[in-house]
Amino acid sequence: MSHGPRRRARLLPLAAGASLLLALTGCSGGLAGGGDEGGEDGPITLGMLAPFSGSESAFGAYMQNGAQLAIDELNADGGVLGRDLELVVEDDACDATTAVAGANKLVTDGVHASVGGYCSGATLPTLPIFDEAGIPMIIPAANSNELVQGLPGVFLINGTGTQQAAAAVQYAEKIGATTVAAIDDATSYSADLAASFVEQAGEAGLDVAFEATVTPGENDYSAVATQLASEQPDLVYWTGYYQEGGLIVRQATDAGYDGTFLVGDGSVDAKFAEIAGPGYTDNVVATFTQTPDMIEGADDWIASYTELAGEAPGPYSTQSYDAVRVVAQAIEDAGSTETDDVIAAIEALDGFDTFAGPLTFTDDHTLSGGGFVIVGIDPESGAFVLEDDLQG
Repeated sequence: MSHGPRRRARLLPLAAGASLLLALTGCSGGLAGGGDEGGEDGPITLGMLAPFSGSESAFGAYMQNGAQLAIDELNADGGVLGRDLELVVEDDACDATTAVAGANKLVTDGVHASVGGYCSGATLPTLPIFDEAGIPMIIPAANSNELVQGLPGVFLINGTGTQQAAAAVQYAEKIGATTVAAIDDATSYSADLAASFVEQAGEAGLDVAFEATVTPGENDYSAVATQLASEQPDLVYWTGYYQEGGLIVRQATDAGYDGTFLVGDGSVDAKFAEIAGPGYTDNVVATFTQTPDMIEGADDWIASYTELAGEAPGPYSTQSYDAVRVVAQAIEDAGSTETDDVIAAIEALDGFDTFAGPLTFTDDHTLSGGGFVIVGIDPESGAFVLEDDLQG
């Protein structure tokens, strides 16, 4: 897959009245002064690898705009250590080879930290590249457990596959399911999530009717559709992406499966309903972290994002926004951009306010809570909307 064009994000002014979260965290002033102990000048550059081409390109735009919004707000407030922040993005196309090329370009560009990572399979091979270069990584979307390899500079601000699988099992139990199935597409993210779901479902006493792996990019999934119709598990968990997920739902329904389709966060996009077709998503729900429209008090943030991007925010825009803020706070706390100092400052964050709630990293650099909820599909728009917060 060819490498997309390098993009240097343009700084856009925002209207006054920044975001709800800036008010909560006191970014105003807290990140505005000080000096770099290394005596450096010029902008502090943050690199972002995300899909800007291919089937997942919509997510790249959401991530870039979320990160850019945070940068614009921080720069309007004086920057970090008296220096402006600048975002440099590279297309990884959710492809490992393209991602490696993009990571090497960002290293050559001299970025101080990475705030990207959507597809786990594309993010994984970039870990040693950034680690060797001494570039801390705050990963906003990719969440395979394989990403947590003990590298000192890798942090996840999306819930892990283990945490998402736990939410799936919790929902299965909540609706009274006794038999379940899991289908993955063999990618790192999907296989990891499916394996974790199967393990936790078994521990919870649920009967795992079958596990299946499909090949992404195909049009005919009749084999697995027929298996679903034959086995009729109460709930099936599809852990791949929306292109294949929409087809599997349609073909399995046509084959006679009438149980609950639960899909992972990689399938949460309005295109899922478009691919499945009208009348095929009534029994489809998903495990997901809350999007801005589901968060109480986020109206001002949504307005600022829409002004910047020209469209409403989508999935992983808030996580990317928070990834920038986490790095910025750590650099300010460290008083420099030195790798070890920044990593130590990230580890020391305690209750840092984010869209997902107060952030404190565990010893393995993951969130202490996954924050997953259940979302369903609005039959009018095809968009995923909050259905069950899994509380109580």
